[in-house]
Amino acid sequence: MFSLTITDHLHLDAERVAQNYTLHARAAERLVPFALTIRIAIVALLVLATAATIADLLFQTRADRITAVAATSLALVGFTLYAVLGLEARVTAHRSFAQRLWLMSERYRSLMAEVEEGIVDHTVLLERRDELINELYSIYESGFAADQAGYENARLAPLKNDRAPGIQPVVLGE
Repeated sequence: MFSLTITDHLHLDAERVAQNYTLHARAAERLVPFALTIRIAIVALLVLATAATIADLLFQTRADRITAVAATSLALVGFTLYAVLGLEARVTAHRSFAQRLWLMSERYRSLMAEVEEGIVDHTVLLERRDELINELYSIYESGFAADQAGYENARLAPLKNDRAPGIQPVVLGE
């Protein structure tokens, strides 16, 4: 028969929290260069548009006007894409979520260390475990709306290769 001790439960929860921390930290790392590239491109296009507008004021050539309009239009398209994708919000959400999960992971590790040293009695262990579960639930309950689809895809990717034939993972909210 299958049995699971309280310390086994703590280890499993701590491992899952640490995995989710890593997942969100890496997601933020992947999004940052993309966001930075788009911002730099927008600034470069705006600099080009400004230079072309100044050149048009000084020389009044058709090429300068066309360059100014094209650069301004491309900058607007780039900014619109940047705003629609919500990259800043996604990076911030992943970083914030990762930070909260890191703190929870440290609290789990601390409790497990205290258990292994024998300085926590059974009643206190149950109370602290329940507190950690409730706090972790409140973190997940607040949701991850900024990039929920990306989070679910990354979270379920390892499961797709490990599941038994014919068994599909359950994804909430679909």
